[in-house]
Amino acid sequence: MDGFDNLSASEKAEASELQKMIAIEQQKAQFQAQVHNFTDVCWDKCVDSPGSKLDYRTETCLQNCVERFIDTTLSITNRFTQMVQKGTH
Repeated sequence: MDGFDNLSASEKAEASELQKMIAIEQQKAQFQAQVHNFTDVCWDKCVDSPGSKLDYRTETCLQNCVERFIDTTLSITNRFTQMVQKGTH
């Protein structure tokens, strides 16, 4: 099996579906990598020295980071949803 040329129509459809699933999983992995990167940046920005309790400044900074992250995540999710809907119509 050198490529898709020797495949039947149903096998080509399955291969195409598999490629789509792989692309989706790659997007998920990229998103998770971004989440980890964001967490590192936010931690470095907000937490001077970890202790048994967060001070007000650190807590506020972390809360703002999380809120911005949620805003960004919702925006990205909505954009992907729009792209998928446009692709299926």
